[in-house]
Amino acid sequence: MEHAYEILAKRGFIEQVTDEASLRDRLGSPMTCYAGFDPTADSLHVGHLLPVMALAHMQRCGHRPIVLVGGGTALIGDPSGKNEMRQILSREEVQKNAAGIKDQLSRYISFDSFESAVCLNNADWLTSLNYIDFLRDIGRHFSVNRMLAAESYRARLETGLNFIEFNYMLLQSYDFLYLYRNHDCMLQIGGNDQWGNIVAGIDLIRRVAGGESFGLTFPLITTATGSKMGKTETGAVWLDPDRTSPYNYYQFWINTDDRDVERFLKYFTLLPLEDIRVEVDRGIRKAKELLAFEATRLSHGESAAQLARQAARSAFYGEGDNLDSLPSTTIKKSVFQTGMPAFILFAQVGLCASRAAARRLIGDGGAYVNGHRLDSFEDSITLDHCRDGVIVLRAGKKRFHKVVVD
Repeated sequence: MEHAYEILAKRGFIEQVTDEASLRDRLGSPMTCYAGFDPTADSLHVGHLLPVMALAHMQRCGHRPIVLVGGGTALIGDPSGKNEMRQILSREEVQKNAAGIKDQLSRYISFDSFESAVCLNNADWLTSLNYIDFLRDIGRHFSVNRMLAAESYRARLETGLNFIEFNYMLLQSYDFLYLYRNHDCMLQIGGNDQWGNIVAGIDLIRRVAGGESFGLTFPLITTATGSKMGKTETGAVWLDPDRTSPYNYYQFWINTDDRDVERFLKYFTLLPLEDIRVEVDRGIRKAKELLAFEATRLSHGESAAQLARQAARSAFYGEGDNLDSLPSTTIKKSVFQTGMPAFILFAQVGLCASRAAARRLIGDGGAYVNGHRLDSFEDSITLDHCRDGVIVLRAGKKRFHKVVVD
């Protein structure tokens, strides 16, 4: 079986690591590692996938992953990578958001295999802490000067860092200590913005338990255009199919910039590196379709990925007639009897953020109805556009929406 560290290194996951030689050696035998996910929304999104994929690789190499849901730390909010304080959520909101994370991650990580992953919630130990005892036993090991030098805090000093957020490093460090003591966890992984918190946890384990532990961080992914990974003009790309449909999820991946395709195949699929190289050499269009299919299959299953691929082929390439997976909106037949202005319809179904944006899209020649470009935003959509109860809208080259006329 291939060495986990070598797999992560070859696929581009590793940005920083503590004591690389010792960690390589330690990963030669089964080891427990963890990554944390704060449930600040009721779904994870594509921006969370790098640590998820890393845990999947670790498990496939015989190591035991811990998925730590930050039910306790989410009550405070992580200042890392943020210009302002996160919205503070209620306990009820955090519990609701945390409930679906394990189900989403079970597509990537097995919770019932021999090397079973474990899903824990740090609310189970953080919310019952005695504040005075915590300050005395844990807080005394932290230097304020060193904390302020950490990038996650230093970047916030100009805009303001409140005392609640200042405690986040202590709590994340305590999580690592707790997992080290109770679950024999010796490795924490996360995005590079977590480096300071991870190193602080390693130091706490050394001071309090006299133990050895490790940290590994991943690069913060941006696209070839410089934009943040997982963000689109309509917002985040969610793993929850109710928030981002499998078709739209597929479209996000197939719209990947040509320059990012090989890199994203290494990050966001489990395909062997030699197969990735072969597919990229065959042509970028095929490689993009493979990326979209594999990423959608991992998140939503084989059937949903096949439906999304067929719908995309129908829309883009004229292959087949299955448009079932296109995102859709049902509108009453009576609305189209007198005609609906095209710019209103494009905004209403969410292809444009506003009516003004829809007017601009149409004016620029980027709006289509049933494959025909609209000439003016004053054009009306009527029942004459309805084919078998459906009107297909397109914004630009790749964003489709199906209007079901009821």
